[in-house]
Amino acid sequence: MVLLLAASLGALGGFYLLAPVVPLYAATSGAGGVGAGLATGTMMLGTVLTEFAAPGLLRAYGYRAVMGLGLLLLGAPALLLPASASMPPVLGICLARGAGLGLVVVAGAALMAELVPADRRGEGLGLYGVAVGIPSIACLPLGLWLSERIGHGPVFAAGAALSLLALAAVPGLPSLRTRTERHDRTRNEIRSGTEGRIQDRARGKTRDGSRGGILDVLRDGGVARPAIVFVMVTPAAGVLLTFLPLAVSERSRDLVALALLTQSCVTPLARWAAGRYGDRHGPARLLVPAVLAAALGTAALIRVDDPLAMIVGMGLFGAGFGMAQNATLALMFERAPESAFGQVSAAWNLAYDAGLGAGAVGFGLLSGSVGYPAGFAVTAAVLFTALAPALYDRTAGSPARVAEDAAT
Repeated sequence: MVLLLAASLGALGGFYLLAPVVPLYAATSGAGGVGAGLATGTMMLGTVLTEFAAPGLLRAYGYRAVMGLGLLLLGAPALLLPASASMPPVLGICLARGAGLGLVVVAGAALMAELVPADRRGEGLGLYGVAVGIPSIACLPLGLWLSERIGHGPVFAAGAALSLLALAAVPGLPSLRTRTERHDRTRNEIRSGTEGRIQDRARGKTRDGSRGGILDVLRDGGVARPAIVFVMVTPAAGVLLTFLPLAVSERSRDLVALALLTQSCVTPLARWAAGRYGDRHGPARLLVPAVLAAALGTAALIRVDDPLAMIVGMGLFGAGFGMAQNATLALMFERAPESAFGQVSAAWNLAYDAGLGAGAVGFGLLSGSVGYPAGFAVTAAVLFTALAPALYDRTAGSPARVAEDAAT
């Protein structure tokens, strides 16, 4: 577990250090806001495409090989960024780095879920969230701050180095493949074995979901509902990460760095606290508060020129986003068989990365015609609509309702 956390720290450190810098690099080369959105969107496209293949790669080659390949793809291409600021090579590098990120996050979350006891899985996933959140605290604002002072080239080299140095932890990771041969617990350990068998028969599927694909695991409504909520929340993260530095004057870039630092500190803490609460009271209770906090925080950024509104808004968004990360992932693992953890991890990360990419590209097209404050208002409105599936899951996802539906 320690080595997994170390590898994840390096991988996400390299990602977050460059996350706001590469879009800014693309924008200042003449491509403007559309280029910035395309840089983030292309990286997320590479991530999403790779995440479809990740469960099969985990079954075939195991955690160690997949994590090593992911770190290599995430780090090495960044060394080529200073060679040209034109869009085709930048987008190609973003695509390759996105593929590496997809492998790392799917393997990391699935392995953590297998290592942690079921009754403390929420807290374990919260600990993993803190570990992958530390790079966002240190590296997200640091990359923006450094690029303003020493230029893009040294920052690109530092981001590559963080991911490549993490390769040293890979040989100590488990070499086993996803444990499809192990006795598969029921799709929810808190339910009785009989009830679980009834639900499996009602779905018309075997309880060993290890050979299924991502779409197969999402056919289960209990897994799909949290994924839907999460995919509606994540576009706002892509918007704020990419466009907040562009929405203010150059004099205010240091203030943006502080706002990003605030969000980066609050998100992993909220993710860990949500895990502890969810293990004791159930993670489903956190979906509605998470969506509300994220929506209100984004709405505050309509007044992006107000320093207080920016800091408070990013803090609120960070709290909601952290709660949403833990609650949705914990619910998806809780409602799936252990042999399908690779697919669940890939599905959740797909929701994350597809949302980030779609938010960045969509906002880039929208903000050119309506401006940044109006664009933030539209983003907040989309977040408020996520309350509908969150409220529905609280009813449909209750044990009594699930058992009743399965028996019917």
